[in-house]
Amino acid sequence: MSGLPVLMYHHVSPSPGLVTVSPETFRAQMEWLARHGYRSIGCADVETFLSGGELPAKSVLITFDDGYLDNALHAFPVLAELGLRATIFLVTGWIGDGPARREGEAPSHRECTARIAAGRGDDVMLRWSEVERMAAAGACEFHSHTHTHTRWDQRIADAAERGERLREDLVQSRETLRTRLGAPSRHLCWPQGYHDEDYRRIAREAGFDHLYTVEKGSCTADTASDRIPRVVVKDRRDGWFGRRLWLYRHPRLSAAYLRMRGE
Repeated sequence: MSGLPVLMYHHVSPSPGLVTVSPETFRAQMEWLARHGYRSIGCADVETFLSGGELPAKSVLITFDDGYLDNALHAFPVLAELGLRATIFLVTGWIGDGPARREGEAPSHRECTARIAAGRGDDVMLRWSEVERMAAAGACEFHSHTHTHTRWDQRIADAAERGERLREDLVQSRETLRTRLGAPSRHLCWPQGYHDEDYRRIAREAGFDHLYTVEKGSCTADTASDRIPRVVVKDRRDGWFGRRLWLYRHPRLSAAYLRMRGE
């Protein structure tokens, strides 16, 4: 295997908006994967791949950022039905308690952001009971998107203080995952994709050695485990999805494509 596409989703929702695909598009994309013989892998497989191990030629890592309720309502049933699995990077401080829901709202990203800011995150975010149900079904695994989703570089000017706040955020997220799910995570996705060398060093010191970005490109055996690129998935059913999967399975071609576009 030469290239591993790492797909990035946020919302699967009937509410149009930023970083959202519709339930119909998501089903079409997952059915395309199943129909074309793709194997959806987990983060342990990524560790194996980046350590020199082999993966089946048609492997793909499906990721979601943040941990929205719509992931359980609209993505999880499709994954379970088709025998696929996904990785959800949770903002652990936004995940609450309460009974698992089979129905609920799936508003736009803008509305979700507004409700979280207003202290109503439970309206739109997963609960731990839902996380546990999805994990037990084998269709989803859960890793860190920090505890607070804070861009500390935008909040604190002093480098030492900023680093300490980031360290606390990461340690709390990892400990929350260990307490709630029984094992600490080694996998971290950066809020808004922001990271620098200090961020990466602090993350490694906190126990995260596989770091996911919003940088574009194919993940290959030579990819640094602290700079894993991903592919932003669009709400399109016109053949775009299949073309992107093929492109990012071929790292030289995807690199040439990105250079041509100046990305």
